[in-house]
Amino acid sequence: MITRRDFLRTGGLMTAGLAIGGLNAVKANNAASYARISGANRKVNLACIGIGNRGAEIIREFDKTGLVNIVALCDVDLGAPHTQEIVAKFPNAKHFKDFRVMFDRMGNSIEAVSVAIPDHAHFPASMLALSLGKHVYVEKPMARTFYEAELMMDAARRHKHVVTQVGNQGHSEANYFQFKAWQDAGIIQDVTEVTAHMNSERRWHKFDPKLYSTRYPKAEPLPETLDWDVWLSAAQFHDYNKDYHLGQWRCWYDFGMGALGDWGAHILDTIHEFLDLGLPYEINPLKLEGHNDYYYPLSTTLLFRFPERRKMPAVDITWYDGINNIPAVPAGYGTSDIDPNIPPVAGGRLQPSKLNPGKIIYSKELTFKGGSHGSTLSIIPEEKAKAMASRLPEVPKSPSNHFANFLLACMGEEKTRSPFEIHGPLSQVFSLGVMAQRLNTKILFDRKTQRITNNAFADAMLTQIPPRKGWEEYYKL
Repeated sequence: MITRRDFLRTGGLMTAGLAIGGLNAVKANNAASYARISGANRKVNLACIGIGNRGAEIIREFDKTGLVNIVALCDVDLGAPHTQEIVAKFPNAKHFKDFRVMFDRMGNSIEAVSVAIPDHAHFPASMLALSLGKHVYVEKPMARTFYEAELMMDAARRHKHVVTQVGNQGHSEANYFQFKAWQDAGIIQDVTEVTAHMNSERRWHKFDPKLYSTRYPKAEPLPETLDWDVWLSAAQFHDYNKDYHLGQWRCWYDFGMGALGDWGAHILDTIHEFLDLGLPYEINPLKLEGHNDYYYPLSTTLLFRFPERRKMPAVDITWYDGINNIPAVPAGYGTSDIDPNIPPVAGGRLQPSKLNPGKIIYSKELTFKGGSHGSTLSIIPEEKAKAMASRLPEVPKSPSNHFANFLLACMGEEKTRSPFEIHGPLSQVFSLGVMAQRLNTKILFDRKTQRITNNAFADAMLTQIPPRKGWEEYYKL
């Protein structure tokens, strides 16, 4: 068996230094239908990295397709209550705490992996899987930093036979197919402005914000079931504290991508892809309530500016998050009822009645109101929608949900709808937004050279803090 260490030792590495200068519908068909498409006996051997909370939800969705054998379960907190359901559900799967050990011991039995772990750990797990020729499904955001996303896109280009998919599930639902159909029919055109918003209560900041505005949390006793060293992966060392764990990591700059990375991928994905936005030339923090050096603001307003592209006009996207940071809506917006296409935020809280997570798209002729995930767009006001009704094209139904799409792509039956090449630049947009939040400064970005031109410190941050000792190899794969 060729192990991970054998692979690394025998020179399968590219010499990539820590600098970026040279790297420039309807939901699922049922399981029986998928089996007919791919052959009744064909299943993908899937290893799951991260099996609690969101990881558990993903594994259940993969299992529903009838297209997988779950061959390995990997989680740094095996034995904890939140991982036990999945452990019990798949008794024949092998168990691991460290994905590196998993690949060493059973790499030849694994065809694909799902990666549903904190944002800061997406990169090493995904890069190792790619280097070993494994198909990769990774939760959004694809990567925590600009440089990591660049390396992941480059690795996917080099490993052409490997299938990649990022977990913004709306990219396989009605929102995706409607946007494309309406754009192709000329209904969505000449977009100049977008308001994007996520104002629901979030899972983090349950601690007193003043407590950590000038320091990191103090060390606490480590849970017996948790491998904290592997949890940290390539991130710089932090002592364990409960306010880093079980979703709280999202609020810390060192580990997560905040509300923007968490929800932006579900709200801005079709806008970014089909309007061919690429990277912005300016990011301006308009509001940062509770700004500090350690965790994300309680409320944020960011302006992203994108230039003209081909025959499309320049676009400004304004992002709002925070429960009291509600954007203005246009006349004729209507109500914001609970949308069944948008899952509740973690903790089971319902969407607010004030404004659902979503977006308002302004074009020269029309205004569109949309939600998040698979939610479709509507034309506002209602009178305009009625006048346009006869011109709206038929929207095709999705042939497969996001999970089946990935597995069918692993079998060569479909192409993934959110591969690294599509989602990677959007992940980099989020990284630039996070830099503007963290530094509380306007960023001017040269799209051609991929450099920040107005702030040397921010420009240096594009290549990020060097990885923790022992994790450098993943930046050279």
